[in-house]
Amino acid sequence: MTEAACILDGQFNLAESPVWSIAERKLWFVDINAPRLHRFDPVTKQLESWTMPESIGCIVLTQHGEVVAGLRSGIYRLDLKEGRHERLAAAPYDTQHVRFNDGRCDRQGRFWLGSMYEPGGRGGGALYRLDGRHLIAQTLVGGVATSNALAWSPDGRVMYHADTPTRQVYAYDYDVGHGTISNRRLFLDLNDTGERPDGATVDSAGNYWVAFYGAGKVAQFSPQGQRLREIVLPVKAPTMPCFGGPDLKTLFITTARQKHTPEELQQMPLAGGIFMAEVDIPGLPEPFFAG
Repeated sequence: MTEAACILDGQFNLAESPVWSIAERKLWFVDINAPRLHRFDPVTKQLESWTMPESIGCIVLTQHGEVVAGLRSGIYRLDLKEGRHERLAAAPYDTQHVRFNDGRCDRQGRFWLGSMYEPGGRGGGALYRLDGRHLIAQTLVGGVATSNALAWSPDGRVMYHADTPTRQVYAYDYDVGHGTISNRRLFLDLNDTGERPDGATVDSAGNYWVAFYGAGKVAQFSPQGQRLREIVLPVKAPTMPCFGGPDLKTLFITTARQKHTPEELQQMPLAGGIFMAEVDIPGLPEPFFAG
């Protein structure tokens, strides 16, 4: 096992959606419930922050340095300098009880993002794909409680996804030309371990890395589903890993502080921090949104 080190003790409520900007050499991420968008320089330790008008579930970047975000009421292109937000698509759900959660771009730059039903229970969430300004529901992935664990194989032909409470991760065949999925199959069944899959990513060798919320670790799995390695954190709620650094061999990990008791916060004072661990196999550049 490898231990992760805290590089930013930000005490974030629900840090999520880390994205490494190669051009800036900075880490973008969100604090969903704050709600805020952050940009962090691991070298200078400078943190920049922008307050959002509503909960912000996930972000992707564009090749022009813009941020596109899944906010509660829809998907927006953010103008951080002027503070204006251009809505690309309205939220397709009841915004009183549902919000966007995990999301990222496929290798072709389509923005995929899932929703979650906040009060609990099943049936309120789904998975969507944004092509330009057209938001398309994925009928093979509906009725989920908490959409998570999106990732694609290096060639883009396999997509991974999880509904966190089921403790299962599924793989799909992915049509890179049309952005459609088929051949749903079980990739990981974690019910025996009790681990809850949260955010995920894939390295350049095709290994799948997934954060286990509540278990205090991130695990690496081969494309065949064999557990290869674990990175342990001194906090219990890692939310999502991403690759970054000059050679993409740094695994950055966001974590949460929400729903911790005072006793847990005393035992885990770094809860809600940003962590990092060095790995042997590099990741892949995060695709830009093509819309």
